[in-house]
Amino acid sequence: MIPLVHAVTSDGVLARPDFVVRARRVMEALGPKGAVHLRARIVPAARLYELAVALGAVRERTGAWVVVNDRVDVACAAGASAAQLTTRSLSLADARRMAGFMPLGASAHTPGDAATAANEGADWVVAGHVYDTPTHPGEPPRGVDLVRETAAAVTVPVIAIGGIKPRHVRSLLDAGAHGVAAISGIWGTSDAERAAADYLSRYERHHGQ
Repeated sequence: MIPLVHAVTSDGVLARPDFVVRARRVMEALGPKGAVHLRARIVPAARLYELAVALGAVRERTGAWVVVNDRVDVACAAGASAAQLTTRSLSLADARRMAGFMPLGASAHTPGDAATAANEGADWVVAGHVYDTPTHPGEPPRGVDLVRETAAAVTVPVIAIGGIKPRHVRSLLDAGAHGVAAISGIWGTSDAERAAADYLSRYERHHGQ
């Protein structure tokens, strides 16, 4: 099953000296229902590889996924759980040739983008940005309708991203999202483990678990 809560990093998050410790705790809190995405724009590939390998034992123990964003080669070399493709990445067809049966996600900014990615073999799509977020300054949010329309356009799981807080989980699930992704909502808190668990508990409450 594609994880429900995706803790997505940034360069700043990865640069923290305690990142591996925090990531391990997040993975322990989420178990197989969660994923840590190693996403960065300037962190070298060698460092992404080191981090993915460092989290490998936790992945095996907890079932939480380690996803490498953009760099399919790093994901394969490190034995990561999956790779997330972006607009800077290889095409899905090329990534699939490299990754084999490794799950591959794709970013989508419109329902059309999502449908194309799904038709080309993406195992899930990340749709955003839904709400205002500092990672997209000056860009208007696309709103919950983006999630609803994307979910209607594809049969693969849709992960909502962009300014998402725990209080948003219910409305996003009602709109058809499979799960949610967060950056500052998890890593920007003093207790990333507790924050991640809050997202998951909102999901489980919605489904009566």
